[in-house]
Amino acid sequence: MHFRRILQCLNYKQSSFRNFLLVCQKRKMCDSTENIQTADVSKLPLQDVSTIREGKAEVYLPKSVFYNPVQEFNRDLTVVIISEFTKNFINDPSHLKRIVALEENSDNNNCNKNDTVHDKSILINESLSTSTKQIKSPSVCCDNDKVIDKEETQTVEQPLEAGKVYANGVRILEGLAASGLRSVRFSLEVPGVKEIIANDFDENAVDFIKMNIEKNGVSNLMRANCGDASMFMYENREYKQGFDVIDLDPYGSPARFLDGAVQAVSAGGLLCVTCTDTAVLCGNAGETCFSKYRAMSLRSEYCHEMALRIILQAIETHANCYSRYIEPLVSISADFYVRVFVRVFKGQGKVKQSVSKLAMVYHCVGCGTFSLQRLGEKIPTKGNNFKYTPAQGPPVGQTCLHCGHKHNVGGPIWAESIHNKDFLKQVLSAVEANNYHVNTKERIMGMLSVACEELSDVPLYYVGDGLCDKLHCVAPSLMQFRSALLNAGYEVSMSHCVKNSHKTNAPAEFIWDLMREWIKEHPVSEKRLQPGSVVKAILDKKPTHDVSFEIHPDANPPSRKQGLLRWQINPEPNWGPKPKAKIFNENNLESKPKTIKVNKRKHEKPERDLKAYPCKNLKIGKCELGDSCRYNHGIVEADKVKETE
Repeated sequence: MHFRRILQCLNYKQSSFRNFLLVCQKRKMCDSTENIQTADVSKLPLQDVSTIREGKAEVYLPKSVFYNPVQEFNRDLTVVIISEFTKNFINDPSHLKRIVALEENSDNNNCNKNDTVHDKSILINESLSTSTKQIKSPSVCCDNDKVIDKEETQTVEQPLEAGKVYANGVRILEGLAASGLRSVRFSLEVPGVKEIIANDFDENAVDFIKMNIEKNGVSNLMRANCGDASMFMYENREYKQGFDVIDLDPYGSPARFLDGAVQAVSAGGLLCVTCTDTAVLCGNAGETCFSKYRAMSLRSEYCHEMALRIILQAIETHANCYSRYIEPLVSISADFYVRVFVRVFKGQGKVKQSVSKLAMVYHCVGCGTFSLQRLGEKIPTKGNNFKYTPAQGPPVGQTCLHCGHKHNVGGPIWAESIHNKDFLKQVLSAVEANNYHVNTKERIMGMLSVACEELSDVPLYYVGDGLCDKLHCVAPSLMQFRSALLNAGYEVSMSHCVKNSHKTNAPAEFIWDLMREWIKEHPVSEKRLQPGSVVKAILDKKPTHDVSFEIHPDANPPSRKQGLLRWQINPEPNWGPKPKAKIFNENNLESKPKTIKVNKRKHEKPERDLKAYPCKNLKIGKCELGDSCRYNHGIVEADKVKETE
């Protein structure tokens, strides 16, 4: 009996190992470009495959592969930002050091151990942001039987060009490529690139990526890979295999990809992340937000900027586990998604500062006033050293100081700047100079101009319409509200997230004093002043600040003066997020459509037999249906007979 159990265990282990080998073999076949049979577009029905043109790319798109035309702005912005980042990064010392280390490692692997002089190949740096090319030629001299390499540098003017392979250019990974449109555009429009890998888990999508590579003639730069995005990033997280740019644009939440991404991106590299689960990030399901991003979201007027700061906090938290930290370049909340571009650096000293960069949010459920509480404090000591201590708080009492209601607690969120102003100006200058031919140029100019005007040291914002809704009063104009803040000596800016938003360093006490003075000239209806209401609690307090609504010369922001396209109207009917791509079926290119259940929660009522009820129309002599009537005529006729008797 004991011997039989041992045999069973051995058979189980052999079957498990056999299954493991089958999985590895299938994955190896998926990764290789020779073993996958590429689908032939000519054999497919015309209604199954369409051709999409965007930027300089033209790609095949089957119905089974996800594509959303609304996110063209997202893709255009990504092309511009990666291009400008590449111009700066390609001359970054850390990147050049890594390139030299890779070259030396490859030389050492190719040379013999008995050789005393290593013949190094010429290293060409064709990718300087100053549009120069450095040719490094080695000269060898011997001193005490030691070999010393000296490099002579010759500088030649040479602009960067898109579509060319640069030996020390950037390596780009698109983790969830779908049709590969984004990667094809990178190959055709982003200069200074060494290699682009378009990865997708769906074999059908990878087949179309390969066809799109051939169609656009970018096989020298781009290649396809079939595999799980997280696993592929984990496999390439070593120093020699990391990516300089990683683009993650999933359907829904990117939470499960962040851990691999912060490890696979090179030091100083760029991480581009999209989140389309804005309902979760904006407070509709705080518990779900915490399970994905380790932060509690709040339903508030400033929820869109809070969504950006939650995802930045999530990336920072993942990076800190590996002695890394982030520096946001651009953070955008647009349409139905949020998009962040952050650089990831190494440094344990900077990682310690993360505790002072995160904060909790106290939000009043009555009037909407908010306060931030940092998780830690950064205290300078001797020299350039710092000491980190827990923060002291909370900044609010048991109830709100202004309306007497309780607070909700959200966060932690990223409390530092969400943009790099210098980089924003660089991108705006390049777009304005028509360096990039993108269809959404006007919107990029408007959106980034507003982002560049934002106060970098003021998290979150107030919305003018939201304040007036709490008090049930007429809203002051944008110029009047901003002038009152500027006349009092405070700073104010708009937010790119929402119209009529106000980011200001003015305390909440002044904001409500401003509204009290405004209501003196525009009174609230008496029926709104009910005991215990937010309106009565706020208006019963006397103002303690002087408020002037005289128009300030700086009240009108520059982006508004120039008439830039800041908040775009929905461009087409039925606009918004598209349904998820259909699961690929090996027998058919398109899986069977799912049946839509309408009112599935309502129980279907059984049909009643109406023949049990008399016909009311026959009683008054108006029914002409006869035996085809749904109701019973016999009961009516029997009643008439009884009445005659």
